[in-house]
Amino acid sequence: MSAWMSCSSSSLGLSVYVLAATLVAQLVLGVALAWVLARKRFPGHGLLDSLVSLPLVFPPIVIGYLLLLALGRQGWLASATGWSPNIVFQPAALLIAAFIAGLPLMVKPVQNSMNSLSPRLREAAATLGHGTWSYFFRVELPLLRPALATGLILSGGRALGEVGISLMLGGNIAGRTETLSLSIYNAVLDGDTDCANALSWMLGLTALACFWALRRYGNQK
Repeated sequence: MSAWMSCSSSSLGLSVYVLAATLVAQLVLGVALAWVLARKRFPGHGLLDSLVSLPLVFPPIVIGYLLLLALGRQGWLASATGWSPNIVFQPAALLIAAFIAGLPLMVKPVQNSMNSLSPRLREAAATLGHGTWSYFFRVELPLLRPALATGLILSGGRALGEVGISLMLGGNIAGRTETLSLSIYNAVLDGDTDCANALSWMLGLTALACFWALRRYGNQK
């Protein structure tokens, strides 16, 4: 307990903040993106779908490096627009890293669930006077609850375990951009096995809790 308390005081609060903000972003932006991919067809649809899935197969450290090149003070965004966002090496960078890492785990279950719904549901809802938004919130969204639970649990677990993108974009600055996962990484580098073991147990138990929640809520019909 003393080892856990001594090496998690600052990183725990930051990790909780990143997790909470990421889940909100996934619930809003992730679901919106899933709806666009499932319901709309447009030029570049396949490209957007591939980009969403990219974090599943692309090395996180490379994604972090590309984001660093894009969002840095002398990066692509600054060169193209003249505006340099104050994101790199800030807590906001950790949120971006966690969101991007977990995005396919949120979008894909919801997108697949939307695609599995019968078009007749929309036709029946339309005959009852439901427009697009009324159908989504009153008919479609309740049917998506298992997929939403699955996406939130998986993307949340991925956010807690994110290292590669956070390391490149956040800078791993002690007391400012050091999450629990990065604390384990730093503890191993410093040879502090007590701290590494304590935090590993903590994240391991959290992962087991996520697995239980996934079995409990992600398979509901």
